[in-house]
Order: sequence, then structure tokens, then C-alpha cells
Amino acid sequence: MTQTVPAGAEESALIARLGTARTSLLGEIGKAIVGQHEVLEQLLIALLCRGHCLLEGVPGLAKTAMVQALARSLDLQFSRIQFTPDLMPSDITGTDLVQEDPETGRRQFEFMRGPLFANLVLADEINRTPPKTQAALLEAMQERRATVRGHTWDLPDPFLVLATQNPIEQEGTYPLPEAQLDRFMFMIRIGYPSRAEEVEILRRTTGGSRPQLTAQFTAAELVRLQETVRQVPVPDQVFEHAVDLVAATRPAAAPSGQPATKPGSGTVATEVTRWLQWGAGPRAGQMLILGAKARALLAGRFHVERGDIDALAAPVLRHRIVPTFAAQAEGLSADALVSRLVALRRAG
Repeated sequence: MTQTVPAGAEESALIARLGTARTSLLGEIGKAIVGQHEVLEQLLIALLCRGHCLLEGVPGLAKTAMVQALARSLDLQFSRIQFTPDLMPSDITGTDLVQEDPETGRRQFEFMRGPLFANLVLADEINRTPPKTQAALLEAMQERRATVRGHTWDLPDPFLVLATQNPIEQEGTYPLPEAQLDRFMFMIRIGYPSRAEEVEILRRTTGGSRPQLTAQFTAAELVRLQETVRQVPVPDQVFEHAVDLVAATRPAAAPSGQPATKPGSGTVATEVTRWLQWGAGPRAGQMLILGAKARALLAGRFHVERGDIDALAAPVLRHRIVPTFAAQAEGLSADALVSRLVALRRAG
């Protein structure tokens, strides 16, 4: 079993700084965004893990405003890309332009960087652009670099993509392929506000004042915190729990890797065999562990618990599993299936 290692003096100071900055950061964002506390917590976790997020919600739920408020609360370079059907890959990554030296008159290519070269990139309505342009983000999201005309350019550090999409209006959209969905650490669902929150939204947004947000983190501080996240120790049983939970989404095998049991036995494997076409890969386990480490730090702990894994199961797994037609006919969503898997794992 992995022993829990106490945080050193520097790590303890960073955790204390994180606790203070978390409160002030959420307070700053709260000046512009009403409610959505769980969504903001998940965004902070992804930020600490260098993870990209896909925000999904119907129009008018402040998805774009939320990302902009987060950017204004951080001392990071921010860019927004409005994805449209005519957007080209070079509109995102940049392109080579012919420039003439005024002294010599000699012409040469000079790379003009696109909006991708920023610390925090908002890919607004990402599913409204064709797959060719969507694919321009793949290398950037995975390798944190961009290749243009045979030349590779490193992206700024830290680098985070926050994408938004509308789940109900599908005309003229291009659904993200599974390979690109898997690049997102979280798929965050944004729901309607409560009645009290909606009253407060109307009060704030129909007046003449606009909240002024103050940056709470510098890029250097954020990078140090991201490095600290990876140093948080994880007990062996938590690693095993994450592996078993991810494996439970795969119809072909039980959590231990053995063949699935016979229908009617009531095991996790039986549930998966019945309701899921296929499940998550190893990257899901990596995201669960990293997210659990960040969640522990946000809670003031320098160790990870099984509850951290369970709490992040839905945003990590919901876009990595595919329900069967039978599940859809029964009205079982991906979230409902993940909740069932977590409950069965706890019971087992």
C-alpha cells in the first residue's frame, strides 16, 4: 500500500495559498456568474490538472460568460475563437505570410500566430465547424504544440482549451468524433438556475453596471500549483478503484479483466453488458486520478480518497461511454448509467 506522504513546507504553503485563492477566485467569478458552484469547482479542478473541458448546455446559460469571467479572474492570456462553418484550420493555428524587409527588399515567410497561442482558449460552439477544422485542435490539446507547414511551435504554458456546445440545436452542426471527445478531461453539463438565482441574474444583468474582476493567479503560480497536483500521493486501493470503475464501463470484461458474468447475476459487468455498447479507455483512469488529486488539494488534503474518484466519475466518463439502443429506449442517459456503476461499485 502506498504510504501517505506529508506535504513539505513549500507544498503546504502552496496548499494554503490555493485555499485562500480558491475562495477569492470563486468570489471574483461570483461577481459575474450567479450560482453554478459545482460547475466552477470542476473548472478549477481541470485548471489545476492542465485538463481541457467541454461545457454543454442550452443557449442562455452563460457558458461563454463563465469562461470569460474565469479568464478575467486569472492573469493569463485569453483568446476566443467563434467556431463557424467557414472557419479554416489556419484561422486557429496561424499561417505563414510573405513579409518584405524594408531595408533589403528581400521577401521571406513569417509565421503569424493565430488565436490558439494563448494560455486560455475559448472554443465557442465548437460543433459548428467542420471536422477538418476541429482536428486542428487535436495536436494542440494533446501535445500542447502546433505544426504549421512542417514547423512545430510550442504553445504557452499553461495552456487550456474550454469549449462550448449546444446539445439541442443540431442543424448545421458537426458532432465531435470520439477521438477528440477523449481529449477533454471533463464534459461539464450546465443546468438551469434556481428561481432565486434567476431573480438575481435579472437584477444584475438589466442594470447599467458591469462587475470589475481582479486577477487572483499569475501564470507562474498556476504552473507551480499544477506541478504540486502531480505530487499528491495516492493509495494503491484508490488506483485499483479507479481502474475497476473504468473497466466496469467495458461490456467485454468484468472489472477484474475476467469475462463478464452471466446475465441476471446482478454484477457490475452484467449492467454494463446490458446498457453500454463500449466504454472508456485508460485515459479516463488518468483523468480520474489527476482530478482526484486536485479535488483533494482544494479540500485542504494532501492525499486522495475513494470518494474523490466517485465525485468526478460523471464529468470524466459521461462523454467516454456509449449507451445501447436498449438504454436509450429505457430513457437511461450516460449520467444515469455512470451513477448506477458508481453505486454498484460501492455496494460491491
